[in-house]
Amino acid sequence: MADKSKFIEYIDEALEKSKETTLSHLFFTYQGIPYPITMCTSETFQALETFEARHDDIVVASYPKCGSNWILHIVSELIFAVSKKKYEYPEFPVLECGDSEKYQRMENFPSPRILATHLHYDKLPGSIFKNKAKILVIFRNPKDTAVSFFHFHNDVPDIPSYGSWDEFFRQFMKGQVSWGSYFDFAINWNKHLDDDNVKFILYEDLKEHLAAGIKQISEFLGFFLTGEQIQTISVQSTFQAMRAKSQNTHGAVGPFLFRKGEVGDWKNLLSRTQNQEMDEKFKECLAGTSLGAKLKYESYCQG
Repeated sequence: MADKSKFIEYIDEALEKSKETTLSHLFFTYQGIPYPITMCTSETFQALETFEARHDDIVVASYPKCGSNWILHIVSELIFAVSKKKYEYPEFPVLECGDSEKYQRMENFPSPRILATHLHYDKLPGSIFKNKAKILVIFRNPKDTAVSFFHFHNDVPDIPSYGSWDEFFRQFMKGQVSWGSYFDFAINWNKHLDDDNVKFILYEDLKEHLAAGIKQISEFLGFFLTGEQIQTISVQSTFQAMRAKSQNTHGAVGPFLFRKGEVGDWKNLLSRTQNQEMDEKFKECLAGTSLGAKLKYESYCQG
């Protein structure tokens, strides 16, 4: 998926920093949201305000552990199918991660550029909207998101671990995890899911109907591929196929990024009380909203 020398190099550097970082010192707060000091800096956030997006940029937006690496892979494959050139990531693709000079270097990158982000809609640089870059926003049900986030912290060597699932769940519900609250992120994006330059993707739908989802993404981006091309990309983009290649594409962290990818894994961890707490939080924040309906919460988070 990515240029090994740049993508994996960045991941290795972040893991190296994590070795010396305790959980209590992992976060710094910028404009009210906690971010990991191993990946983000206030200087980079300040520089991000001057970032100049292009009309043909492709932005993949998500809360952490909701499938952004999956979508980055799919978009890369779509570009390859159209251009016959393998897409290379000259920088780590998450827009807000890295040093403050990365945006100057990005001015020299060829189009289209694929950019990932875990930022709230209103924290993105204004040029993305001014220049009408296309945004793919992917959501996953909050229970599976929390479980996946917990395992990422506690399974990856060198990343600060939580003492228990219960401890992580408490912090997740308070929004005291990297990139803050899932529900604040959801509320912030909810008003913009039907904007002309935004395409909503549900992780669970993509799992169930991968080829149809890839076709929709392709058409939204203005790429019109044959059924055979869509099917080829679909085969290469299954969870199993991506996990098999993850060490080559993402380095040592790859197998942990692509751990299970299952729908409903939350049933193995959440207690009855935690289930009720999450259900109540969902109702409080998203019941009756456009996003609340799109998430199909009753299908994927109850029963």
